Amino acid sequence: MSSLPRRAKTKVQTVISKDEFSSFSELSSASEDDKEDSAWEPQKKVPRSRKPPVSKVAKAKRVPRVKNTLQISDGSEDMAVKEELNNSIAIADVGLEDKNKLETGQTLKTAKTKRKNSAQSPSAQRAKKLKTDEEPNKASSFESRNNSTETPCTSATWEGGCKEEENKDDFTCDQSPLKKVKTEACPQGQPVRFPANTSHIEEVEMNWDIVQVLSERTDIELWVCANIIRLFNDDNTIPFIVRYRKELINNLDADSLREVQQTLEELWAVEKKAYSTIQKIKKEGKMSECLLKALLNCKTFEELEHVSAPYKTGSKGTKAQRAKQLGLEGAAKTLLENPGELNLLSYIKPNVKGLSALQDIETGVQHILADMIAKDKDTLDFIRKLCQDRYIHIQSSLAKVSSKKVNEKDVDKFQLYQNFSCNIRNIQHHQILAINRGENLKILTVKVNIPDEVKIEFCRWCIQNRWRPRGFARPELMKILYNSLDDSFKRLIYPLLCREFRAKLTSDAEKESVMMFGRNLRQLLLTSPVPGRTLMGVDPGFKHGCKLAVISPTSQILHTDVVYLHCGQGFREAEKIKRLLLNFNCSTVVIGNGTACRETEAYFADLIMQNYFAPLDVVYCIVSEAGASIYSVSPEANKEMPGLDPNLRSAVSIARRVQDPLAELVKIEPKHIGVGMYQHDVSQTLLKATLDSVVEECVSFVGVDINICSEVLLRHIAGLNANRAKNIIEWREKNGPFINREQLKKVKGLGPKSFQQCAGFIRVNQDYIRTFCSQQTESGGETQGVAVTASAGVEVPNEKQGKKRSKTAVNVVLKPNPLDQTCIHPESYDIAMRFLSFVGGTLYEIGKPEMQQKINSFLDKEGIEKTAERLQTTVHTLQIIVDGLSQPESFDFRTDFDKPDFKRSIVCLEDLQVGTVLTGKVENATLFGIFVDIGVGRSGLIPIRNVTEAKLSKTKKRRSLGLGPGERVEVRVLNIDIPRSRITLDLIRVL
Repeated sequence: MSSLPRRAKTKVQTVISKDEFSSFSELSSASEDDKEDSAWEPQKKVPRSRKPPVSKVAKAKRVPRVKNTLQISDGSEDMAVKEELNNSIAIADVGLEDKNKLETGQTLKTAKTKRKNSAQSPSAQRAKKLKTDEEPNKASSFESRNNSTETPCTSATWEGGCKEEENKDDFTCDQSPLKKVKTEACPQGQPVRFPANTSHIEEVEMNWDIVQVLSERTDIELWVCANIIRLFNDDNTIPFIVRYRKELINNLDADSLREVQQTLEELWAVEKKAYSTIQKIKKEGKMSECLLKALLNCKTFEELEHVSAPYKTGSKGTKAQRAKQLGLEGAAKTLLENPGELNLLSYIKPNVKGLSALQDIETGVQHILADMIAKDKDTLDFIRKLCQDRYIHIQSSLAKVSSKKVNEKDVDKFQLYQNFSCNIRNIQHHQILAINRGENLKILTVKVNIPDEVKIEFCRWCIQNRWRPRGFARPELMKILYNSLDDSFKRLIYPLLCREFRAKLTSDAEKESVMMFGRNLRQLLLTSPVPGRTLMGVDPGFKHGCKLAVISPTSQILHTDVVYLHCGQGFREAEKIKRLLLNFNCSTVVIGNGTACRETEAYFADLIMQNYFAPLDVVYCIVSEAGASIYSVSPEANKEMPGLDPNLRSAVSIARRVQDPLAELVKIEPKHIGVGMYQHDVSQTLLKATLDSVVEECVSFVGVDINICSEVLLRHIAGLNANRAKNIIEWREKNGPFINREQLKKVKGLGPKSFQQCAGFIRVNQDYIRTFCSQQTESGGETQGVAVTASAGVEVPNEKQGKKRSKTAVNVVLKPNPLDQTCIHPESYDIAMRFLSFVGGTLYEIGKPEMQQKINSFLDKEGIEKTAERLQTTVHTLQIIVDGLSQPESFDFRTDFDKPDFKRSIVCLEDLQVGTVLTGKVENATLFGIFVDIGVGRSGLIPIRNVTEAKLSKTKKRRSLGLGPGERVEVRVLNIDIPRSRITLDLIRVL
């Protein structure tokens, strides 16, 4: 029934596509008639058929039924109905938790065309055949052919909907396309509209394919880019995609995916800016066909600014616009198309300014031609390609400013760049950021130099090819054309190229700086915890003393105090410290690296060398206290440690950073941790988004125990936010611990999509649940509204609900599920159970050596690929299941990372000698080198040229040659500059 209309729609889309991708070269010949300006509408003029209301009605009637089929009772052993991986490439949740938030408006044809192309491109193949789909357009046509043969479940509903829905306001602009979701009730699949991502505007169809451009800019395959766009449009988070949708992104890591996301958001932003610019110019009545095509061809903000600048409000207009207003545009076009018929003398009007003399007319024609040349797509493409093969260099020099305005110390900082020149292809990212900072401080002037040979070759190409007149042109007309080329290059094209080069260099440098910050932050957050120890945190200080805090192995505060070690009372205070260490059996001291750190470290090292704390074998370590002071006065710290002095709170935070770095550092805003480079010079929006994403990635991959984790840690789980985390904690306090992951669906504000994103990263500790159940059984009654049954476990909490709901809930019993303590996602529980039956294991053997033996022997015999085929799943999903079943309950992958470097003695800067071999810990990584703490109170620098691939650890997979904070390295001293306190090191190996 629906095949004929679908074929018709496909034809219409093809025609539009051909129209939209017309050559940019028509700019020079396009007319600017006022009638065309007034008649222009952004892709709205094609009349719509009655098909869109059909889709809309289907959405309105089908969605509730699909949603109801997903609400499975707690007693059922089957988990939530999920979309099989091999049904389509782009996996999305069928829930519609944000349905009420969807904005409504009239659906434009171009928006639907674009969404259909981008959404259907990856959806036609099964998961086994992902890599065969190299061209999204082919996949799109493949799916449309398949869908045309499918029969809707209830055709009557579709027909009746055409007459019921007439209101145009019900059309939605920002929703993702209808997608077939197979359920038990309807095996053929029901059309479901997923929650839309309103972060970008799709009302305008650009003259470039976003998948193609994304692939070119990121150097990633087309099919992967199409999948990524679809996954982000369906509101999937990076941790979820990287762990549970690996086959769709061709095994990209989180950093690569984050870079693709940033590039995609840039393209969306360009689309949005182009749309708003078109609407604004159209409103002012200045739109023309050639201007529209020029705007739709723009791929960057610089190109968009170049095209739209003359049409901004308050602009006097360009020289070309003023010449056009005098009626000289026809003369310029005639010079190119039929120069033999051009008579410039006929345009002379003695009483009109700008037309009174032949020279004025020639100048006006020259300006129009220069403008046409500078906005021609083929011409700009040629000059850009020409510059790629030439030596384009950027140079900086000292600005001519008075010494009163600029501090001399600031000028000295930029000594390296006061006479600096470098090829733009070879310049380092940190050099660009330094030059930009100097320019912003009015210390440096920066210039991009393009060699003259580029201009000569460009003018030759224009005369002989692109802008060659179509007939014989007299010498005076050719002179106008030559002058136009010269004027266009100097006044329009050269400044545009300089802006593009600078913007590209700055953008790349900022991205690399932010990614470096993210890598450092990840390395710091994933520092191996030191559990099971009682720790003493020390926040050093001189005048106000050193703040002490002793915390238990479970991070509880046991004691706080203040000692004055550097005011002549060191011996007396040593007795107090010894007494505290002995009373709490504490043998580990954690010292913050702030003021008086060096003196405090020497104090403890001296006591340890004297064996003063016997019988305890005391060791100490230095930890960064960046952000501790800010956190100690925050509302979060006040809520966690009420009544405690802020100075003592910082000592508690310092100790906890060693005990569980991740749980403590997430309380601090990432940019305050201080492991970046030029962090104040980069885009703060990009920096915050990247660092928040890294924190979310780390917390999610480590996982949290839902029944004991803090609200602060919980809000960083993928799919959750501050409100959802707060609701989870309130539900836990009111109803007792979570028995299984399915109970998360009962939390207010946590819909199917949020559950899909967060479920795999939330753990339910089975020992905790068994202990809780046994305690409730012994009590023999109801506690916190939870009833206990001897056979089944714990009953659903008796919440205040309607009568009908409470009656049905009484008979439903929740059962703990051992799979909830693993990294296996609930959508794969059915596959995991079938795999267990293959290997002959049970749920109670999860994490035990017997289970690992059974899995290894089975996979050695069958092979993982053949097993995945039998289970009708992907190898990546099966690998997650194997890992989840094999890993012990207490597994924490952070144990593979480096622990803090505990010491007993200290070395002075004066004790160092060139050639000395030392071990140290990486403090910070930058684009020009690695800073290493070698225990002398001053970090040494390993220049980036000394960090080679051969010296890195082969057991650790690295995406770049950069080391991260916390890693232990062996270094050799190359140079010591005591007056400037600088130490140059060479990397020997990573320990």
